[in-house]
Amino acid sequence: MDVLASRTILRPRDPAVTTAFYRDRLRLGIFREYPGGVVFFAGQGLIEVAGHGEPDGGSTTTILLQVRDVHAARTELADAGVAIVREPRTEAWGLIEMWIADPDGTRIVLVEVPPNHPQRRDSRGE
Repeated sequence: MDVLASRTILRPRDPAVTTAFYRDRLRLGIFREYPGGVVFFAGQGLIEVAGHGEPDGGSTTTILLQVRDVHAARTELADAGVAIVREPRTEAWGLIEMWIADPDGTRIVLVEVPPNHPQRRDSRGE
């Protein structure tokens, strides 16, 4: 599986308080903001504070792995005996996502950014 990027996603009880902690107390730089969330630089990784989505009774932490091709990753992981928690599907925000879990139940989201998605737009000239 070809992993292009990764980040840890937090779904806190109070996203505003958690965002302020990472921004104002830890003074992490902001990588990207979107309606309902902020992604911070954290050394060579990223931490996303998401104000959307409710944890399904499990962990409030999610690991996100961006891959080139979610469907190819699904085949590779299934062949390796990894249980697919949720099959690949295109989300309302335009990303293609699939869920798996580690042995302790931590959710791992594999995400593919389609070629026409706004995350691929070069905004340097804007």
